[in-house]
Amino acid sequence: MIVALIVITTIVAFIVVDLVLRMLLKRMTETRLKKEREHALDVGLKLDVSEEAPSLKRVELDNPKARILAVDDEEIILSSFRKILVLAGYSIDTVERGSEALGLIRKNDYDFIFTDLKMPEMDGVELTKAAKHLRPDIDIIVITGYASIETAVETVKFGAMAYVEKPFTEDELLGFLKTALIKRQDNLEKQMRHKIRLIKPGTRESRSRYELNVPAGVFISPQHAWAKVEMNGMIRIGPDDLIRKIFDNIDQVELPQAGQVIEKGKPLFSIKYADFSLDIPSPLSGRITSVNSEHAEHPEWLAIKPFELSWMCGMEPSNLANELPDLKIGHDSVDWYQEEIARYQVLADKFIENTAQVGSTETEEGEKLKREEYKNLLMEFSKPFLHS
Repeated sequence: MIVALIVITTIVAFIVVDLVLRMLLKRMTETRLKKEREHALDVGLKLDVSEEAPSLKRVELDNPKARILAVDDEEIILSSFRKILVLAGYSIDTVERGSEALGLIRKNDYDFIFTDLKMPEMDGVELTKAAKHLRPDIDIIVITGYASIETAVETVKFGAMAYVEKPFTEDELLGFLKTALIKRQDNLEKQMRHKIRLIKPGTRESRSRYELNVPAGVFISPQHAWAKVEMNGMIRIGPDDLIRKIFDNIDQVELPQAGQVIEKGKPLFSIKYADFSLDIPSPLSGRITSVNSEHAEHPEWLAIKPFELSWMCGMEPSNLANELPDLKIGHDSVDWYQEEIARYQVLADKFIENTAQVGSTETEEGEKLKREEYKNLLMEFSKPFLHS
């Protein structure tokens, strides 16, 4: 009893010491970063970069969260921006005129432009139009007062990401920028959503939901199953990368039985979400020789496993020579995947629109409605090949 108590006490002590050390290390790291950023702010404000723009002040950090250009005709506002954003880990350039901003964005890579709406010579509306024409990849956030909200809304039509109403606190600004960063990353990924990656030996798979992996040497069926011919003539079969990624949360997987004989086009395995079940037809005919029981025990792993570990079953084919030509492989599958992704995107945009009308999904009712809408999306996407 005493020995057990000593062991438990020792374990608890180790855990406490570990937590304390982690907290101290975190504080030391935060203190060090703060000092480095304060030093960068002090040095940056002393640099002469007027050859690029007369009113330019620049503070650059190593590995910044983002690079920002702030434009405002009031220096006190720009000074506040520099202090808040640099200490929060952002690199920033500030100028007082829109014309100077346009000169800078031609030769610098910024993630965001913060621009005041009311400025002499060139106001925020004009700057937004010109900046989006020159650099459509930069996200623009308009700063406005209450009286100018209607005009700020107009800038969104011209390409601005959003507008922020002043006055705002430091926490409000940083919270807004954090949300903007997430939105920017999501938008950048969406621009890549039609990218098909042909994976060759030594090529890393993409985890992005907007990139599809198609390993070389793998055959694809129009019903979104992949089949790989092994050296011994056996076949491994699983769901393709598109199915794995659009089934965001898999609730259940049903596998065939070893020894079962399956004809091409007949249901081979099922993926379930809520009360919707997608039966994936077999791409080939044959006898089931093995099943991957891991997916039945941990269906949630299916979406995160490397492609070839997503196999559902092994098969001894019975009519390989005649059935294999009906499948797609390599570059032949790219155009087809482009069409399938485009078809899915139409449904996904409708899903986003419908769930936005639901409101908050943090409540039990909201989450239920969101799952129901997602189930409808999966059903609509599956219709063309569900019974083919």
